Amino acid sequence: MPDTPPRSRLVRMTARDPQEPGRTASPLELFFDLVFVVAVSVASVQLHHALTEGHVGSGLASYGMVFFAIWWAWMNFTWFATSFDTDDWLYRVLTIVQMSGVLVLAAGIEGVFVDGDFTVVVAGYVLMRVAMIAQWLRASGTSGPTRGATRAYAAGIAVVQVCWLAFLAVPPGAQGIVWMVLAAAELAVPVVAESRGRTPWHPHHVTERYGLFTLILLGESLLASSNAIIEALHDEQDLGSLISVAVLTVVVTAALWWVYFWPPHHHALDGRLSRSLRYGYVHYFVFAAAGAFSAGIEVEIDALTGHTALSDVGASFTVTVPIALFVLGIWWIAIRDHADRVVNLALPAGAVLVLLDPVIPVPVTLTAVIMVAIVVVLVRHPPLSEPRAPRARRRPERGAPTS
Repeated sequence: MPDTPPRSRLVRMTARDPQEPGRTASPLELFFDLVFVVAVSVASVQLHHALTEGHVGSGLASYGMVFFAIWWAWMNFTWFATSFDTDDWLYRVLTIVQMSGVLVLAAGIEGVFVDGDFTVVVAGYVLMRVAMIAQWLRASGTSGPTRGATRAYAAGIAVVQVCWLAFLAVPPGAQGIVWMVLAAAELAVPVVAESRGRTPWHPHHVTERYGLFTLILLGESLLASSNAIIEALHDEQDLGSLISVAVLTVVVTAALWWVYFWPPHHHALDGRLSRSLRYGYVHYFVFAAAGAFSAGIEVEIDALTGHTALSDVGASFTVTVPIALFVLGIWWIAIRDHADRVVNLALPAGAVLVLLDPVIPVPVTLTAVIMVAIVVVLVRHPPLSEPRAPRARRRPERGAPTS
């Protein structure tokens, strides 16, 4: 085992081996995730308040925008770390600066939901991204096949951050459209940068990091279940219904965990950029759905105790829609290529059927039954040892490009 350089010295930042054996999440990465627990929790709480007050459209829009900032900052650090983590003192300091930005962002989430004020959120986000620019510039100091990509990342992120600062001057009525343009620009940076020279990523390490973030989000749902029990202890009139929701929430959360960790996720990163982008980008909907599920459970508790402007059907949909999105997202990016026909029928069908839950008088009951049935199917039909071969593409027309 090579000698570890003293912590007082900087380590030359070079691309790490994507086949490095035993690569796992570092203590710094786990520490980094802790601040995202705060940000996700605040976003879920604010979504809960917006939904329970009947502000469904504006609440979902605010949640989608805020969660994008949380997810994108987390994801960018994760993919950078899998390629260039040195764990020296400068790398650690810049990572802690990013953590500080997350806390600033979390402090501004309420302002977005209540007043449509993005000032604090943008300030925290830009702080995180500036630290990320410094990391990419440091990585670009080494000559090699990744140099073009690292410089493109640094330049692209810098340009977009200037645009985010200008976003604060946009009139409220146009903020939604401008936000979508800037979000698309953020998503385009990796596509452009990777075309200048591919950065290496470690499939097992990346998918482990995604799994750990999923656990954070599912933990929010368990907290909602605990809140239902706490509410029941203070409300004897609805004791049975609240305890039922608490138990069913645990069942559904466990089933979502089972679904997520059923397939071998690292096979989804087969070296092709398109597959990696699909895996990374679709996780926005998976993660956002998991966070929204916990908010939906809180709304359901409010509905049972008569503290929401939503109808019983509306409250039920705040639970079932996130579950459907979560299941469909994971099925598409990680399960379908490693499952037989039974599994590939059961998951999409189950995701659709949970949307019928509002017709059942007891909340979450049908959803829990369906999710348990999905788990039974997964247990009886383990992942295929080899992924299913993709369908043959049609022969291109004469003169059409083949790439």
